[in-house]
Amino acid sequence: MDRLDNTIRPYAWGSTTAIPHLLGVAPTGEPQAEMWMGAHPGAPSRTARGPLTEVIDEAPERELGPRTVAKFGPRLPFLLKILAAGAPLSLQVHPDLEQAREGYEDEERRGIPIDAGHRNYKDANHKPELICALTEFDGLCGFRDPLRAADLLAALDVDSLKPYVDLLHAHPEEAALREVLTAVLSADPEAMAETVTEAAAACARLGGDYAPYADIAHHYPGDPGVIAAMLLNHVRLQPGEALFLGAGIPHAYLDGLGVEIMANSDNVLRCGLTPKHVDVPELLRVVRFEATDPGVLRPEAAPDGEEVYATPIDEFRLSRYVLPEATAPHDLTLPTPQILLCTAGSVRAGEHTLTPGQSVFVPADEKAEVSGPGTVFRATVVA
Repeated sequence: MDRLDNTIRPYAWGSTTAIPHLLGVAPTGEPQAEMWMGAHPGAPSRTARGPLTEVIDEAPERELGPRTVAKFGPRLPFLLKILAAGAPLSLQVHPDLEQAREGYEDEERRGIPIDAGHRNYKDANHKPELICALTEFDGLCGFRDPLRAADLLAALDVDSLKPYVDLLHAHPEEAALREVLTAVLSADPEAMAETVTEAAAACARLGGDYAPYADIAHHYPGDPGVIAAMLLNHVRLQPGEALFLGAGIPHAYLDGLGVEIMANSDNVLRCGLTPKHVDVPELLRVVRFEATDPGVLRPEAAPDGEEVYATPIDEFRLSRYVLPEATAPHDLTLPTPQILLCTAGSVRAGEHTLTPGQSVFVPADEKAEVSGPGTVFRATVVA
């Protein structure tokens, strides 16, 4: 197995302390938002054999196994991250596989450069993802029931929000959510900025359930995404709990440290809370306008002490082992590729000792034994 040297992304919304605290190093004062583990071409993990992208490209079947290559092609199907949010991320949604392929092919035909600011589709893949909390973790996930959203907006007593309240009361669920989100994102920017300012002041005054939206508005003053965010469920995960974000589900992470895993894609359509491009027509094509329960996941016990976060997709499978001291090593050998990530204690993985934030790549069919005491997350695929 290969010890991984991983890139930390300094996005502006990142916490300045959470990742350094996990790694046991001094903060630099700069935001440290995400640590990437995998073979994404934007920031591949480094190994003693070279960048993981090149290691896999040299011998895909040896590194990934024949079953993985046959099902997903000659590339690692997932990207594993440690995510540390110190401020809200952009409100966003991801396409399904068919939408991603159509969108990518359309933008390729139109000759839009892959790095253009208004480009929506960087690849032809979907991007389901899972976030598992390492600390208390706040996020937004899926639409509220329209009547609950109407009550939340009505209590702010902002005149310019009353038409949205009426729409949420007057239409069937799908039409109500679609019309209100469309109206919010298409409104005159100056008028919407005034509405957001009034709403933010009311949220700060009311506190309680409104406090997260006051904080969002503090980071993104005047952004229409503040009102869009109030249409969504607010979720607070406890350590060990997780959320699965499928295609079409609007979401945003607000604060906390977690382990995130996703299909290896960059496709994001933004709804707000960002200075980046918001393509309203394409966004409306992708969003699923239905009220949903956020569906907080808790790990399910499997043989040999494994705790699995069950999801409906095959590009990734995330589980964890909480390993006590003085037990026999656990054999984690699989015919699929794995990344093992330590998040607590000290974990022995083959010849490597892993402390929090350290990880290894395990090629398919390579012997993989782990022992504690500590916690290790295991990322692989279903092939």
